[in-house]
Amino acid sequence: MEALARRFLTEDEYLALEAEAEERHEFVNGEMIAMSGGSHAHSTIAANLARELGNRLRAKDRPCIVMSSDQRVTVDETGLYTYPDLTVVCGQPRSTQKSRISVTNPIVLVEILSKETEAYDRGAKFAHYRRIPSLQAYVLVSQAPRHIEVFQRMTDGRWVLNEALAGAIEIPGLDVAIELDEVYRYVDLLEPEAG
Repeated sequence: MEALARRFLTEDEYLALEAEAEERHEFVNGEMIAMSGGSHAHSTIAANLARELGNRLRAKDRPCIVMSSDQRVTVDETGLYTYPDLTVVCGQPRSTQKSRISVTNPIVLVEILSKETEAYDRGAKFAHYRRIPSLQAYVLVSQAPRHIEVFQRMTDGRWVLNEALAGAIEIPGLDVAIELDEVYRYVDLLEPEAG
């Protein structure tokens, strides 16, 4: 039996297909990959964190925008197109010539971990994200147990990890602290997802 040849897409082909698609797709290394939906806990954590970040930034009168997972981010240097769970841009969002709806200048990116995505979010995806010049912090949020990790870019280019299991955690680049009790509010009320 003859093996099927894999067909890789160009960036232009991906952008044309994605513009017409009913669901979102990531584009990495020439492949278009469907983005799966999240759990109830995932959605609740994302909403809680977006609200908390937005409220704290507004209280400090910071010109920053907290965007949901509908916002596509492009990593110019590697060609990745993806939809982080939350994207924070301070000042005017920038995009590329090819994709006016993709953001290229996030200050903070947030991924809420799941069994299916955790290895990718920690590994290959973070390697792409580190190539974004404006990025100052990458936040990984576990669904259970309560655990938030914040990777901060230092002035010498190193990434330093800070983490919290309780209390609050500082989000570098935004100068705000987020209470874990607020991030995980109501998550314990949700029924476990059916397998």
